[in-house]
Amino acid sequence: MVSTAERKEYPISMRLPEADVAMIDRAANLRGRSRTDFVRDAAVRAAEDVLMENRLIRMSPEGFAEFMEVLAAPAGPVPEMVELARRPAPWEAGYDAKR
Repeated sequence: MVSTAERKEYPISMRLPEADVAMIDRAANLRGRSRTDFVRDAAVRAAEDVLMENRLIRMSPEGFAEFMEVLAAPAGPVPEMVELARRPAPWEAGYDAKR
């Protein structure tokens, strides 16, 4: 009796220039990963980004009106950003690294 188990993994094969493989290997080594793990993770991350960019967002007419109202409202200051913008740059006189 032959058992037909459902496949859990599917091979993907691609041809790459030597320079691309060298760059992938270098990056994978810096992350302490194998080439396969590195490429798989990068491909899955890229796929998730594309899918999220194209995701349909549904909302009620009331929710959409509220969303548009928030977008149309004038921007307010973000205290942390204001404080950061007021700090002198490291190359400016009077910079205090302990701040």
